[in-house]
Amino acid sequence: ALHAIPGHFATSHSHINFYIDMTSLKTRANEAQEVAKSLAGDYVNSTVVDTIVCMDGTEVVGAYLAQEFEKRGFRNTNLHDTIYVVTPEYNANNQLIFRDNTIPAIKGKNVILLLATTTGLTVRRSLECVQYYGGTVRGISSIFSTVKKVGGMEVHSVFNADDVPGYQAFGRDECPYCKKGFAIEAMVNGFGYSQL
Repeated sequence: ALHAIPGHFATSHSHINFYIDMTSLKTRANEAQEVAKSLAGDYVNSTVVDTIVCMDGTEVVGAYLAQEFEKRGFRNTNLHDTIYVVTPEYNANNQLIFRDNTIPAIKGKNVILLLATTTGLTVRRSLECVQYYGGTVRGISSIFSTVKKVGGMEVHSVFNADDVPGYQAFGRDECPYCKKGFAIEAMVNGFGYSQL
């Protein structure tokens, strides 16, 4: 189940009228496993997957997704015949980076990007990061997505904006709630929310 909370929320790059709470989908083993099964079904067995890059705290889902790919016979080119599950970090300039010890899981690898929510900006940054470190993105998966494609690639998602009737995102300067003087209720991102 997707938990959508109506209100006035701010992300790092927009204002939204629903906070999509994915805490249980990302942290409860049985729910994360079901999300992984759903996402794995969007790929054909001919897809080569070496690495899953997890964003927004999706590591539990990423581990189950790797298991699903391996169970379904997806090929990989890794020496140990298993799929890597890694997460980049943010440096002091808010740039995505991989440390020297995790670069081998990216360089020359076939990568699936896994995100909690997809509006476009984080995906583009993630794509740039993986490409910078020499990886090739073979797919984009998200638990919830408001976009169908990013950079010419299809976004595979369990839920989309149609599952949350009335969901809208606005640029900061175009937010109708701000124009009407409604206060922002919380700052939100893929990890959760902080009430103001």
